[in-house]
Amino acid sequence: MKRLYFKEEPPTLFPETTTGDSNTVFSSERTVQTPPLNLPGFLTPNTRLKMDGLKFLCHLPEESIPVAFLDPQYRGMLDKMKYGNEGKSREKRRSSLMQMSEELIGEFIQGIDNVLIPSGHLFLWMDKFHLCQGFKTWFDGTQLDIVDLIVWNKDRFGMGYRSRRVSEYCVVLQKHPRKAKGVWKIHNIRDVWLERTKTKEHPHQKPIGLQGELIAAVSNEGDYIIDPAAGSFSVMEAALSKGRNFIGCDLG
Repeated sequence: MKRLYFKEEPPTLFPETTTGDSNTVFSSERTVQTPPLNLPGFLTPNTRLKMDGLKFLCHLPEESIPVAFLDPQYRGMLDKMKYGNEGKSREKRRSSLMQMSEELIGEFIQGIDNVLIPSGHLFLWMDKFHLCQGFKTWFDGTQLDIVDLIVWNKDRFGMGYRSRRVSEYCVVLQKHPRKAKGVWKIHNIRDVWLERTKTKEHPHQKPIGLQGELIAAVSNEGDYIIDPAAGSFSVMEAALSKGRNFIGCDLG
């Protein structure tokens, strides 16, 4: 008996659409609006505030901020890998900084979740150790989910038992509801970003160019960007370069 075979069309993973089509997940327009922000007088925008980051977060209104950055001082590679010469011949400034426990990092992320608007973003800087070890417990109980990962190629050799580190990682988390269309409006940011920092003002110096592009992608001009552990205040410089306002602090 002769069998009949019917050719099946492969499933369409992404619909073919054109710019402006209502079915596309991409949009160059941001429809999310941030509510007006009323700040207490001592939280002066666009300045280097010196205060505790958790107390800073408590003074911000709930669901008022579209973008937050966090670069925890967890020293995972220093404290977990135990190279042996921390604070002596290498990493003196980094070793002298106060270390955040993982419980404290979780408290910071809880506070950030509280002040982010719906569909707001947290850009969380991460080292290789914690990326591999796992960090989901840091945002358990929040409305945040991981939606992307960007590799920052620093174009400099770092430390390493075996391979030498040249990269750090920026984990992109979004508050519910998760969506890209109407929220993320720049679609040419590469997930491997090459940028060498010009100066080493701080042991945790981060790329101003990348942070500026991320800010532009998920906020509007005049919006407030926060960083409760600002370090070198590179996020402030990035925010101002894109016509945004900055509120942030550091202990030192």
